[in-house]
Amino acid sequence: MNQNLENKLKEELYELKNHNLNRTIDDLRFINPTKAMNKDGMEYLVFGTNNYLGLTHHPDVIEASKEANDYGTGSTGSRLTTGASFGIRELEKNISEFKSTESALIFNTGYMANLGVIYALAKENDIIFSDQLNHASIIDGTKISKAKVKVYKHKDTVDLENLILDELKSNKELNLFIVTDGVFSMDGDIAPLPELVEIANKYDCCLIIDDAHATGVIGKNGKGTVEYFKDKTGKDLSKYVDLQIGTLSKALASEGGFVTGKQFYIDYLINKSRPFIFSTALSPSTIASANTALKLLKENSKRYLNDLNENTKLMRKLLNNGGLTVVDGETPIIPIIIGPTDLTNKFSKELEKEGILVSAIRPPSVPKGESRLRLTVIATHTKKEIEFTAKTIIKIWNKLKKENMEIKLNE
Repeated sequence: MNQNLENKLKEELYELKNHNLNRTIDDLRFINPTKAMNKDGMEYLVFGTNNYLGLTHHPDVIEASKEANDYGTGSTGSRLTTGASFGIRELEKNISEFKSTESALIFNTGYMANLGVIYALAKENDIIFSDQLNHASIIDGTKISKAKVKVYKHKDTVDLENLILDELKSNKELNLFIVTDGVFSMDGDIAPLPELVEIANKYDCCLIIDDAHATGVIGKNGKGTVEYFKDKTGKDLSKYVDLQIGTLSKALASEGGFVTGKQFYIDYLINKSRPFIFSTALSPSTIASANTALKLLKENSKRYLNDLNENTKLMRKLLNNGGLTVVDGETPIIPIIIGPTDLTNKFSKELEKEGILVSAIRPPSVPKGESRLRLTVIATHTKKEIEFTAKTIIKIWNKLKKENMEIKLNE
């Protein structure tokens, strides 16, 4: 055993605990999309899940998963060996049609999709322009690529264009990439896609958007960021976005990730993306669950999206009326920014005592001093559940203020 390494790691763990940044794993079992039970049998109302449409417990999704087990519990190999299946090809076809693109490719996670796409496409001497608040998987994908990475201020297209112009001064023959979240996972805000498209066209950039928190969430049919702006502006931007990345583990009620775009991109990734090539394919039941959830979304998008939007509006309204200034937004990701990590942890623990689970988000997931409660609403939350949760959050907030704790909410 390397004693020096052991001491160093233990010291780092001590520092994390000392600064209230230590992460632990809680065992939960979901009873239904909005309620979960811990190992001791305690039941909680959950407002921290990414199961935006509540489809994980839909009877059709569960039945499809069970039936798929007739083909085995595992895929047995990578897609390029024995792990190929009709179900995966069908899902890829359905996703590409849903996103109005030529083709799609399934990855094992949304995280691996971002790594696999960015790492495969961006080469040495290329330049990636990445939003400051992009997801960790995008950040890690840019780091392991050999490309030069320039981070632009969050949603600041003026800063982005200035960075591009600076790079083009020395070399006009560069391959440029713009990579952004569609819906940002910590703040719930939406990328300025029309302006990004304009810049990408102007400077011949490859535009990649991660729609993990947008697919099934925004756009009148839940198709994501491209559809959202088509609804607002009347302009179809799909042909200007080179690649749309997403996940099967949020609104689509399963596990896995995907990328969708023109056929030549997909063909290239099949041959060059190491996370795709060297990973065992997803199991038949996982694929069947996602395929069925996508089918349900297509057939019932108006109802699901209406329920999700109405629940989101209600929660935001109740919190604002109760004296909490919630960060403006349209998505079901509702951040309540506390600031200090210890107070954020205390707030979350107080909610837990009341039977409510809301995620406490701390560095490095968010910048230092911006720890928060990350509240997420889903389509199947009831009005009663939302009202109870909002009332409880406001009660605890007032309690903490009375204890003379300095809480900065959404300054």
